[in-house]
Amino acid sequence: MRAVVRQAVRDVRDVRAARRSAGGPPADPTVAAARAIVDDLVAINHEIGELMLEVAPAYLSDTDAADVLTLLCDQIGEPLEYGLAARRYAMSGDRCVLHGTVL
Repeated sequence: MRAVVRQAVRDVRDVRAARRSAGGPPADPTVAAARAIVDDLVAINHEIGELMLEVAPAYLSDTDAADVLTLLCDQIGEPLEYGLAARRYAMSGDRCVLHGTVL
């Protein structure tokens, strides 16, 4: 079941990414490079978020998840707030949850 949900979320993200890139790549190579860096950061944080969800499932509130994730975040050297943001991103797929923490 978990694999089916993950694949469905990835499919939706692929459609969103295709819509964003439908306008074509930016003419300025600096802007294109910056977008590539942001896309890499987002992809990495999605993977971190999936790890966070394995430890603190989606049914836990951020407060309850923080209790569980504090040790994991300390061990991997990630601030707890960044770990919670990555977890929220893995659940929602909305990049806005990463603003102010990772992005």
